Amino acid sequence: MSLKSLQELQALTQRALEKAGASAAQAAPTARALVAAEAQGLASHGLSRVPMYAGHMEAGRVVGNALPRIQAERAGAVLVDAGDGFAFAACELAVREAISRARTCGVAISAVTNSHHFGAAAYHLEAVAAAGLVGLAFGNSPAAMPAAGGKRALFGTNPIAAVFPREGARAVTVDLSLSEVARGKLMVAAKKGEAIPLGWALDADGNPTTDPAKGLEGSMLPAGGSKGAMLALIVELLVTSLTGAQFGAEADSFFVKEGNQPKLGQAFIVIDPSSMAGSAIYFARVEALMESMLVDVGVRVPGYRRFDLEAKARSLGIDVPEATLAPIRALAGQA
Repeated sequence: MSLKSLQELQALTQRALEKAGASAAQAAPTARALVAAEAQGLASHGLSRVPMYAGHMEAGRVVGNALPRIQAERAGAVLVDAGDGFAFAACELAVREAISRARTCGVAISAVTNSHHFGAAAYHLEAVAAAGLVGLAFGNSPAAMPAAGGKRALFGTNPIAAVFPREGARAVTVDLSLSEVARGKLMVAAKKGEAIPLGWALDADGNPTTDPAKGLEGSMLPAGGSKGAMLALIVELLVTSLTGAQFGAEADSFFVKEGNQPKLGQAFIVIDPSSMAGSAIYFARVEALMESMLVDVGVRVPGYRRFDLEAKARSLGIDVPEATLAPIRALAGQA
């Protein structure tokens, strides 16, 4: 293990991505997002992704110097074309536009097309919460889960996230994939040689498995059975039919180097509470519900564990396994 500050990890990750072919405009926001995920205890969306991202650039699956641009817009709606680059610069543009337009229109939707893996969904909503606005995020991913009643992988794990700002406190932050667990957890378990619990995944023949490698070759089980599959359908339609992005089943796996440009979609909805019942009522109702929830011992505000881990990481740094750091150092020319 190596103890590293977030600044050190940010610089190392950005250098590794730039050496692999990314422009600074693509590498910087991507590195910020990956290091933030690592700091929040989300290793499956953190530094372990750096070699994968570098491999995708080498294989032509990602355009390292892409420039996100606004492709279509109206007052409260905007579509950003990621240009087959990494998702993070495009999502930053989309969220920035949604915040600005929600201030004017009361509500705004922004979406991204021709995109890549967008990491932890709630990460993109931090700026929304900081602006005192309510936010929702959605994204699709390569096929990993069957439709309700089906057997073949058709939908991705298709995460959903939401933020509800609080007055004088950290935002309520919900972030969940629609599979029983995020597929990245299988990737991490496979690298560590660890078994996974039954109920997470099926092998290629549709049998329950505790082997993460077999689960990665097969399919994930939806959270809540058919209800999770139906929610995945909603996300799939939301981020593809409105944007022209590819379905998850049309995108090759993120967990292999070779493959097509995924051209996935993401969508963000931002709401200004002052445009509805008013900010005072909004904050009062949020606090009333939080107080009611926290009466029960064991209940915690969603997202707060992540925030606590990140605060600790900012103060003390992060212990990163050498197996994670070594390939990043090699990419950065520091091996």
